[in-house]
Amino acid sequence: MPLPEPIVSLTAALAKLPGVGPRSAERIALHLVQAEMAAVKHLAETLVTARERIRFCDTCGALTEISPCGTCTDSRRDAALLCVVERAVDILSVEKSGTFRGKFHVLGGKISPLDGVEPEDLRIADLEKRLTTEPIREIIIALGTDVEGDATSNYLAKRLARTGLKISRIGFGLPAGSGLEFADELTLDRALEGRREMS
Repeated sequence: MPLPEPIVSLTAALAKLPGVGPRSAERIALHLVQAEMAAVKHLAETLVTARERIRFCDTCGALTEISPCGTCTDSRRDAALLCVVERAVDILSVEKSGTFRGKFHVLGGKISPLDGVEPEDLRIADLEKRLTTEPIREIIIALGTDVEGDATSNYLAKRLARTGLKISRIGFGLPAGSGLEFADELTLDRALEGRREMS
């Protein structure tokens, strides 16, 4: 027996969410249509409220309720150190490490001519403006190692180069707790290139 159309439509909508496959979407849809009406209404209201209240920080591009965001206004953060990431959610990944105490800048994507994304489509001009108004001495480029990430990183390094500004890129290599037998050639190559002297 086929599922009723509203459940099919709900399943299709849920399957568009990241990390939710067709089977998971169907399970969630079936759960929701059988849940208490109050719980479903609360979920719907929470989704709408979150979407209405969350926006991008005008300074760094992070997800926030108020702009500038808490990271940009935190005087305990090192204003001389700026980490450049692709997407706002990448800030969360860096923050989870608990080791970075600088500020952030979200590019909003990567240069990809095949997808029609050119440098002017990204927040690079905003980044250059920050270099003139903030005491930034080092930029850490934290983009992925795919072709677009490498191209964007190289482009940024050339475009942002100026006296007194250090431009670095995060190291890449072996995941913590992993052995050499699980690493591919490119990962090993990056790990060797990114080696540091031991004290």
